[in-house]
Amino acid sequence: MSLLRFIQPHKIRFSECDPAGIVFYPQYFVMFNNLLEDWFDELTPTGFANYIAKYRFGLPTVHLEAEFKAISRMGDQVWLELSVERIGKKSLTLLQRCVSKEGELRMSATQTYVTTSLDTHQTIPIPDEFYYALTEQMP
Repeated sequence: MSLLRFIQPHKIRFSECDPAGIVFYPQYFVMFNNLLEDWFDELTPTGFANYIAKYRFGLPTVHLEAEFKAISRMGDQVWLELSVERIGKKSLTLLQRCVSKEGELRMSATQTYVTTSLDTHQTIPIPDEFYYALTEQMP
Protein backbone atom coordinates (compact mmCIF):
# COMPACT_ATOMS: atom_id res chain seq x y z
CA MET A 1 0.00 0.00 0.00
CA SER A 2 1.38 3.42 -0.97
CA LEU A 3 1.11 6.12 1.64
CA LEU A 4 2.09 8.88 -0.80
CA ARG A 5 -1.68 9.44 -1.00
CA PHE A 6 -3.71 9.32 2.19
CA ILE A 7 -7.49 9.77 2.42
CA GLN A 8 -9.81 9.89 5.42
CA PRO A 9 -13.53 10.55 5.81
CA HIS A 10 -14.47 13.57 7.90
CA LYS A 11 -17.75 14.96 9.19
CA ILE A 12 -17.92 18.76 9.32
CA ARG A 13 -18.51 19.70 12.95
CA PHE A 14 -20.32 22.62 14.60
CA SER A 15 -16.99 23.77 16.08
CA GLU A 16 -15.53 24.11 12.55
CA CYS A 17 -18.25 26.47 11.32
CA ASP A 18 -18.93 30.18 11.51
CA PRO A 19 -22.33 31.75 12.37
CA ALA A 20 -23.43 31.26 8.74
CA GLY A 21 -23.13 27.48 9.28
CA ILE A 22 -20.26 27.00 6.83
CA VAL A 23 -16.64 26.03 7.52
CA PHE A 24 -14.71 29.00 8.85
CA TYR A 25 -11.75 28.93 6.47
CA PRO A 26 -8.91 28.59 9.05
CA GLN A 27 -10.57 25.39 10.26
CA TYR A 28 -9.55 23.70 7.01
CA PHE A 29 -5.93 24.12 8.08
CA VAL A 30 -6.71 22.52 11.45
CA MET A 31 -8.37 19.61 9.61
CA PHE A 32 -5.34 19.26 7.34
CA ASN A 33 -2.95 19.33 10.30
CA ASN A 34 -4.96 16.52 11.92
CA LEU A 35 -4.80 14.63 8.63
CA LEU A 36 -1.02 15.15 8.52
CA GLU A 37 -0.67 13.72 12.03
CA ASP A 38 -2.78 10.65 11.18
CA TRP A 39 -0.82 10.12 7.94
CA PHE A 40 2.48 10.41 9.81
CA ASP A 41 1.27 7.83 12.36
CA GLU A 42 0.52 5.40 9.51
CA LEU A 43 3.78 6.16 7.72
CA THR A 44 6.25 5.64 10.58
CA PRO A 45 6.35 3.44 13.68
CA THR A 46 7.59 6.45 15.67
CA GLY A 47 4.40 8.43 15.07
CA PHE A 48 3.87 12.15 14.99
CA ALA A 49 3.77 12.71 18.76
CA ASN A 50 7.19 11.12 19.25
CA TYR A 51 8.57 12.97 16.22
CA ILE A 52 7.74 16.24 17.99
CA ALA A 53 7.96 15.52 21.73
CA LYS A 54 10.57 12.78 22.04
CA TYR A 55 12.91 13.44 19.10
CA ARG A 56 12.41 17.24 19.07
CA PHE A 57 11.88 17.54 15.33
CA GLY A 58 9.64 20.26 13.95
CA LEU A 59 7.64 20.37 10.74
CA PRO A 60 6.65 24.02 10.26
CA THR A 61 4.99 25.41 7.16
CA VAL A 62 7.18 27.63 4.99
CA HIS A 63 4.83 28.10 2.03
CA LEU A 64 1.07 27.79 1.70
CA GLU A 65 -1.31 28.33 -1.21
CA ALA A 66 -5.04 27.76 -0.84
CA GLU A 67 -8.05 27.85 -3.12
CA PHE A 68 -11.64 27.75 -1.91
CA LYS A 69 -14.03 26.35 -4.52
CA ALA A 70 -17.30 25.57 -2.72
CA ILE A 71 -18.66 25.77 0.80
CA SER A 72 -18.88 22.95 3.30
CA ARG A 73 -21.71 22.99 5.83
CA MET A 74 -22.08 21.56 9.29
CA GLY A 75 -22.98 17.87 8.99
CA ASP A 76 -21.45 17.40 5.53
CA GLN A 77 -19.53 14.18 5.02
CA VAL A 78 -16.33 14.88 3.12
CA TRP A 79 -13.05 13.23 2.21
CA LEU A 80 -9.80 14.81 3.38
CA GLU A 81 -6.96 13.92 1.04
CA LEU A 82 -3.21 14.33 1.25
CA SER A 83 -0.84 13.65 -1.67
CA VAL A 84 2.93 14.00 -1.68
CA GLU A 85 3.91 16.40 -4.45
CA ARG A 86 7.64 16.72 -3.77
CA ILE A 87 10.20 15.25 -1.39
CA GLY A 88 13.42 17.18 -0.86
CA LYS A 89 16.29 16.65 1.53
CA LYS A 90 14.93 19.13 4.12
CA SER A 91 11.36 19.74 2.99
CA LEU A 92 8.30 18.20 1.43
CA THR A 93 5.32 19.62 -0.40
CA LEU A 94 1.84 18.19 0.06
CA LEU A 95 -1.38 18.75 -1.86
CA GLN A 96 -4.30 18.62 0.57
CA ARG A 97 -7.91 18.60 -0.53
CA CYS A 98 -11.40 18.57 0.92
CA VAL A 99 -13.82 16.80 -1.42
CA SER A 100 -17.52 16.08 -0.98
CA LYS A 101 -18.69 12.46 -0.95
CA GLU A 102 -20.07 13.20 -4.43
CA GLY A 103 -16.65 14.31 -5.70
CA GLU A 104 -17.06 18.11 -5.57
CA LEU A 105 -13.80 19.88 -4.69
CA ARG A 106 -14.51 22.18 -1.75
CA MET A 107 -11.02 23.42 -0.97
CA SER A 108 -7.41 22.63 -1.80
CA ALA A 109 -4.08 23.72 -0.38
CA THR A 110 -0.51 23.17 -1.45
CA GLN A 111 1.70 23.32 1.61
CA THR A 112 5.47 23.09 1.93
CA TYR A 113 6.88 21.90 5.24
CA VAL A 114 10.51 22.07 6.33
CA THR A 115 12.12 19.82 8.93
CA THR A 116 13.73 21.60 11.86
CA SER A 117 15.36 20.95 15.19
CA LEU A 118 13.14 22.17 18.01
CA ASP A 119 16.27 22.85 20.03
CA THR A 120 18.04 25.12 17.52
CA HIS A 121 15.08 26.06 15.29
CA GLN A 122 17.34 25.53 12.29
CA THR A 123 16.49 23.44 9.26
CA ILE A 124 17.79 19.89 9.28
CA PRO A 125 17.64 17.02 6.81
CA ILE A 126 14.42 15.03 6.94
CA PRO A 127 15.07 12.42 9.66
CA ASP A 128 16.04 9.03 8.21
CA GLU A 129 12.98 7.08 9.38
CA PHE A 130 10.61 9.62 7.83
CA TYR A 131 12.70 10.10 4.67
CA TYR A 132 13.00 6.36 4.00
CA ALA A 133 9.31 5.80 4.68
CA LEU A 134 8.56 8.44 2.04
CA THR A 135 11.11 7.46 -0.59
CA GLU A 136 10.51 3.71 -0.31
CA GLN A 137 6.94 4.43 -1.41
CA MET A 138 8.03 6.14 -4.61
CA PRO A 139 7.50 4.30 -7.91
